[in-house]
Amino acid sequence: MSRIGRAPIKLASGVTISVSPANEITVKGPKGELKQMIDRDIKVETKDGELIVSRPTDQIRHRAMHGLYRALIANMVTGVTEGFKKQLELVGVGYKAANQGQLLDLSLGYSHNIIFEVPKELKVATVTEKGQNPKIMLEGIDNQLLGQVAAKIRSLRKPEPYKGKGVRYSDEVVRKKAGKSAGK
Repeated sequence: MSRIGRAPIKLASGVTISVSPANEITVKGPKGELKQMIDRDIKVETKDGELIVSRPTDQIRHRAMHGLYRALIANMVTGVTEGFKKQLELVGVGYKAANQGQLLDLSLGYSHNIIFEVPKELKVATVTEKGQNPKIMLEGIDNQLLGQVAAKIRSLRKPEPYKGKGVRYSDEVVRKKAGKSAGK
């Protein structure tokens, strides 16, 4: 059995889960509602306030999907109860970030500012403190969407290995390389 797949998902109070005949799971909680289509072979049952994901056979395909769908459902439950947060940091002279509602205005050293529209499902905030790098905070209930948007913002100016300039996650460590003069 899959170590991840067989672990039960504990349901917090206020979380309801429903499975449609087409195997679409709907998770409702205090922060919102999420939906996910799952494979027709994977079974989801609720027992004693816990959710159990099971597979019919030990085929490679079933084993591969067992842990995947359990992890996706667990992320949905965490999302509707606590939510997810990501923080990005802009490292570089003159790099700026400002937001007006869902529009993110980024100045990343190009000849023009980049206007990035954040999906309405996410909350965005920017912080610029004196002596600190500008920060972008993203918050939402959908972990997959949050990670995708954060990765897209990071891809606008990836951290470079010589000076470390660029957009990075706040907990990311950028390994720096030695320049040409280090070889002499």
